[in-house]
Amino acid sequence: MSSDVVRVVYRKYDGAAHRDYPARRLAEDDLGTWLGVAKGTRSVYHGRPSVEQIPFVLLVPHDAWWTGMFNPAPRTSEVYCDIASPARWEGDTVHLIDLDLDVVRRRATGLVELRDEDEFAEHRRMFGYPDDVVAHAEAAAEWLFGALGDGTEPFATAYRKWLALVV
Repeated sequence: MSSDVVRVVYRKYDGAAHRDYPARRLAEDDLGTWLGVAKGTRSVYHGRPSVEQIPFVLLVPHDAWWTGMFNPAPRTSEVYCDIASPARWEGDTVHLIDLDLDVVRRRATGLVELRDEDEFAEHRRMFGYPDDVVAHAEAAAEWLFGALGDGTEPFATAYRKWLALVV
């Protein structure tokens, strides 16, 4: 039986630590596994100790090349999606490889942005991303760019009931 606590581990393609934190399992549905992270949660960010200042909800989709972070105010990004390898679960730990690209929807304006294309290009060369990984990452970013702007769920309202549990 699964526990209520999940360890979320993001690494970069070369294996370097990126993010690592505990989260509370909120639910699992057809969209994926919903995880809540409370304010004050101790975490690791870029290999360094950190403390989450603003709570959030993370959606780890079933077999997709992204994760979605849903944020309350005052965070300026309402939705922040990391392009990442499909989740690999080992018990109550989920492993993801962050592939640099991010798709973000800004709270104040609703503007959707594709971020870190330069980092993606640099790491593609440096770490030798295989062509299929590049294709999956770019396709996921393109799909998210449209989905965050057109009301596709879970980016319209589905996340709000989960976010209400952590704020």
